[in-house]
Amino acid sequence: MGIVDIAVFLVFIASVIGVGLWKSKSAHSEEGSAADYFLAGRGLTWWLIGISLIAANISAEQFVGMSGSAASHVGLAIASYEWMAAVTLVIVAFAFLPYFLKTGIYTIPGFLEHRYNKHARSIMAVLMMAILVGVSLSGVIFAGALPMRELLEQAGVSLLPTSEHAVSLAACCWIMGLLAAGYVAAGGLKACAWADLIQGIALIIGGMAITYFAFQALGVAQPSELSLGVGATTASGTSHAVTLETGVWQRFTMLNADKLHMFLPKTDSVIPWTALCLGLWIPNLYYWGLNQYITQRTLGSSSLSQGQKGIVFAAALKLIIPFIIVFPGLIAFNLYREDMIVKANQDFVQAYKKAVAKPDKYQLLTFKALDDWKTQNAALAAEIETRNVKVIADAERVGKKVAIKEQMPYKFDSALGLLVGKLCMDKKGLFGFIIAALLGAIVSSLAAVLNAASTIFSMDIYHAYFNKEATSKQLVGVGRICVGVFVVIGCVVAPLLDDPTLGGIFNYIQEFQGFVSPGVLAVFVFGLLNRTAKGWVGAFGLVLNVVLFAVLKWTPCFSKINFLNRMAICLAVVLVVMAVMGQFMKLPKPVVFQSNTKLNLDSSRGAKLGGIAVVVVTAILYFIFR
Repeated sequence: MGIVDIAVFLVFIASVIGVGLWKSKSAHSEEGSAADYFLAGRGLTWWLIGISLIAANISAEQFVGMSGSAASHVGLAIASYEWMAAVTLVIVAFAFLPYFLKTGIYTIPGFLEHRYNKHARSIMAVLMMAILVGVSLSGVIFAGALPMRELLEQAGVSLLPTSEHAVSLAACCWIMGLLAAGYVAAGGLKACAWADLIQGIALIIGGMAITYFAFQALGVAQPSELSLGVGATTASGTSHAVTLETGVWQRFTMLNADKLHMFLPKTDSVIPWTALCLGLWIPNLYYWGLNQYITQRTLGSSSLSQGQKGIVFAAALKLIIPFIIVFPGLIAFNLYREDMIVKANQDFVQAYKKAVAKPDKYQLLTFKALDDWKTQNAALAAEIETRNVKVIADAERVGKKVAIKEQMPYKFDSALGLLVGKLCMDKKGLFGFIIAALLGAIVSSLAAVLNAASTIFSMDIYHAYFNKEATSKQLVGVGRICVGVFVVIGCVVAPLLDDPTLGGIFNYIQEFQGFVSPGVLAVFVFGLLNRTAKGWVGAFGLVLNVVLFAVLKWTPCFSKINFLNRMAICLAVVLVVMAVMGQFMKLPKPVVFQSNTKLNLDSSRGAKLGGIAVVVVTAILYFIFR
């Protein structure tokens, strides 16, 4: 990094943290410092809510994980997480938010006490904290540290070097974690929201810049240097019809012909078309409507109208995200396939050694796109084939089933780092800005998770069980302590995720949400539709989902079911069981959601029209890329 890049980077980071802390100090509310700290004094306006939702959501999980999934066989289909999210946000704005603001809750688990009982609230609080800290926080830290390490190495930086890398992954994790924890502990949600405003705008501008330079590089590259995308029917390689005269958009569509579709076969392991019918709606509805670190922004709305406008604004922004994240991921593979293979070699040597060392000797190690990998790793490939033949023979002799551990010969998650490092590093100022925007996006998401997890512990656990008479000052103090504890846990766990057997950080984060999301969604939907079932019905539904998802994930006969389809199964089973229980465990009279707020709860007509427009545009996009 040159002097200009370093200056841009430092000014940007200082501005984000400074503005966040400055604005947070101006927050005053009649409800006291707890509402100021955890919900920004319930005074967020629509434009701040909309940008903050996008900044909290779009992080390394998307820029690294989603662009990496796009570079794999999944292609544009991964955009369903974004385009379906746009429709989901519209649903949340008009089906969920009115209830949340009416009850005056601080946390999503708090709503369960209004509908069910304190036990349902506590169970959800514990489950949500485990997912937020163990999966979301650690996953985002790792996904952010990965491109940071790569970019720092390309820039010639050495930081706590290891035997394989000049920059330690753990060091990058701690840098980001401590940055996020610093301003969250000091300023709470208000600091997060105002920092998000700067970071969200920079994020979109930076993504557009990466997309522009990616297409520019694709247009001038020699045809012999380009690779076809990993598709369902097109093998990777360089034998294609692209010529020097071929235009850039035509090159893009020719190289990725098999990947510019939203619907994958029902047998696909990542996002089969069957998941679009139900399975993908579950994590979307949970994430945007019931996940504390996202909904905390909407709970801080100054009115229902402002909250609805902000959510619909975020929905409109979600429609453009795939064009600045997914498309660059596709191009990264077209331009730098060889670099992805080279970077994967050490990972697969380690994966092979781990498989051999495991006590379960009846496990095969297989590779997708094996021909490419065999070419560069002939000796190791032969060793693996020999071992697999022996494993099959040993298993047949004793009547054992063989478990297959499938590996990928490419480091797809390196797509973003390769694009930025190779296309932007020589552009003074821009490289520093993009690095700052990426780091800001990561820190923004980390801050959102830390603020959400600390709010849940403070309000749903500490205040409910340990100190019911706690003052606002005490609650804020506990929240700040939680921020420190949680960031340490996240930074310790994050480097452990550098394991190729996990199948990519995006899938890791999405899949492990399944232990919570179907059950939470089922309990909320059932609770709104059925007002007479007793509180224990909701508590049982939350626990049942955890057990059921674990059985489907780790039982051999069910383990091959796609995790989105597993979510759909769990949702259906939990709803049916709760419906049956509700017939036998009834309250004497239906639950009534009492108003516990001074906010204006009038709905927004403009937001409704905007929501309809978002749904129509989403349908058009699916038709174009069908």
